[in-house]
Amino acid sequence: MIVRIWHGRTKRSIADAYTRFLEDRAIPDYRSVPGIIQVEVLRRDLGDVSHFLTVTHWESEEAIQSFAGSDTLKAKYYPEDKGYLLEFESEVQHFEVVANG
Repeated sequence: MIVRIWHGRTKRSIADAYTRFLEDRAIPDYRSVPGIIQVEVLRRDLGDVSHFLTVTHWESEEAIQSFAGSDTLKAKYYPEDKGYLLEFESEVQHFEVVANG
């Protein structure tokens, strides 16, 4: 299993709206991909900024490719993200699950 982690930041004033966007658009998109195991979105508010981590669990690298394309470390963005995000990080992180409790 592979865990894929994406990080993004919004202004705190629009973080609730971004959360709704993720629930309505991004999470269903993730869940539609064969080979996805789990999707979690984490939020941390710090001052005027809200940080989001999207943590997804995948069966294989091939499953991630069907979602993200051939460059699986390249971050995937939605057109709507332009109205929310403060910047666009170019890469995500992948971790292989080696132990699970």
